[in-house]
Amino acid sequence: MFAPPIARLIRELQRLPGVGEKTATRFALHVLKAPSNEAQALANALVEVKEKIRPCSACFQLTEADPCELCRSPRRDHRAVCVVEDQASLLAVEKARTYFGLYHVLGGHLSPMDGVGPEDLKIRELVDRVRTQGVEEVILATNPDVEGEATALYLKRAIEPLGVRVTRIARGVPVGGDLEFADALTLGRALEGRREY
Repeated sequence: MFAPPIARLIRELQRLPGVGEKTATRFALHVLKAPSNEAQALANALVEVKEKIRPCSACFQLTEADPCELCRSPRRDHRAVCVVEDQASLLAVEKARTYFGLYHVLGGHLSPMDGVGPEDLKIRELVDRVRTQGVEEVILATNPDVEGEATALYLKRAIEPLGVRVTRIARGVPVGGDLEFADALTLGRALEGRREY
């Protein structure tokens, strides 16, 4: 139906997460309608990101400079490390603008069903970092799902013998939410994680 170059572009776009055939077709047709300089700018951006972006050697977030800007910053608290599963989680924590320590990006979560074990994540690097860099607190900010909870428990057991404080982000009812719509697990965790007011 489509000329081979368009069909190839659609196939390549479908490789992106969450992009099905219809969305890929819509993207491809948009690129065809766009001025040549916009299509070239997109192609250049794709090539540039592959050539210039790499994981930070300290925290493993994606960066152009190594170590990354956060790890180099003297304004960050180098005694605290917030452990997240991926770059998107790091960005979510940063967007809250309430945490000013360092990060450690695991590169995923433990998932034996998918063949992801401790050796597939940046756990050894985290333990080495805590052991050698004066870290006083490790904040476990993995997702509150089965895999994230299992990963947090594994990390707690690996880090506690080093004598540093290990904390877990609180979970509960979102701001602006109604209690009647909260599920039992969320409400239970909100009650367990309560603090002085």
